[in-house]
Amino acid sequence: MSLCFSSTAFNLHSAKNQSFLTRFSSHFTNPTKVTSSLFTGFPSSPLSLSEVVKFSKDRLKPISASTTVTPSFRNKSPEDINVLVVGATGYIGKFVVKELVDREFNVIAIAREKSGIRGKFSKDETLNQLKGANVCFSDVTNLDSLEKSMEELGVSIDVVVSCLASRSGGVKDSWKIDYEATKNSLVAGRNRGASHFVLLSAICVQKPLLEFQRAKLKFEDELIKEAKEDSGFSYSIVRPTAFFKSLGGQVELVKDGKPYVMFGDGKLCACKPISEADLASFIADCVLSENKINQVLPIGGPGKALTPMEQGELLFRLVGREPKFLKVPIEIMDFAIGVLDFLVKIFPSMEDTAEFGKIGRYYAAESMLVLDPETGEYSAEKTPSYGKDTLEDFFQTVLREGMAGQELGEQTIF
Repeated sequence: MSLCFSSTAFNLHSAKNQSFLTRFSSHFTNPTKVTSSLFTGFPSSPLSLSEVVKFSKDRLKPISASTTVTPSFRNKSPEDINVLVVGATGYIGKFVVKELVDREFNVIAIAREKSGIRGKFSKDETLNQLKGANVCFSDVTNLDSLEKSMEELGVSIDVVVSCLASRSGGVKDSWKIDYEATKNSLVAGRNRGASHFVLLSAICVQKPLLEFQRAKLKFEDELIKEAKEDSGFSYSIVRPTAFFKSLGGQVELVKDGKPYVMFGDGKLCACKPISEADLASFIADCVLSENKINQVLPIGGPGKALTPMEQGELLFRLVGREPKFLKVPIEIMDFAIGVLDFLVKIFPSMEDTAEFGKIGRYYAAESMLVLDPETGEYSAEKTPSYGKDTLEDFFQTVLREGMAGQELGEQTIF
């Protein structure tokens, strides 16, 4: 069953909503049953009143944008543009929804009934996280379910924004989410008239050694092919560098006097990290900006590229301690990966464990910067900067408030 709600306030005193309430009372066929025709997106079978009222009525709002399919959505005002967001409850997705709502787009956010890491958030909590959006509870991994939800919603879609990403990076999960679920959102959106697709990808797909990178690239290729075959369809592929949260795992350790751990000499890799808010702003820009149409868009945060050594030095300066580093030979990871690859041949169930090792090795040695095709080297100069939030700002916030809300997902190195 798919349910659609709005987390925008419901004005009981407006003429429009007084009419809605009149229709609400007239639809009772008995004291405990109400038909689904009251709310766009509800299933056709009767719902018990208790099922309806457990989500406050002030969160229910019909989607107001036109149902007329038109490829010229860029000529419309934001409030008349329907933007479908999948991956809406993810780390970046929540900020993208907020940014789009703040820009007054008509946002339709797809969410699981149990969202967040290991499904820890209830429907009520999800509605609170996605305030201002029309929230549709559905399953992006099931195309039939997703298309049924869109049909019940009863409106056209102008733009799809995908923030979907595998939480674990495991082999099967990567293909299920980074490719299959993302493709489902493209198909469902196109079937409802979407003429633009904004994809949150990753800069590391430039050098695809991992399953999630291959899955993302396969979808990127199909998205580009779709635009080449249909001149009325366009895309923007956003490839961000490292997120702040991926660099925050050692803040508490350093604060407690522990050494900062890094691989090799601390200069094996570098990045221009970007905050979730700045990245969300860039993604929202892609909805209407014509100079971002049919482009692959690498993007980093403001300032110079930082190596792990420089990140550690910054952190020690902020906590007022002398730098103390623990340098781990990268060969240790190579040995561990070799052992895991051997064990997988005997125990196939260890496939994801081996993949996690490769993910750790990749991020320990590869820069999150643009890979210059001419030199084969990572280039800080060719990695665009965007936004205003700095890593120093982020570290200061974590030192004051901790890592609440910055969960690192299913598997981490530190």
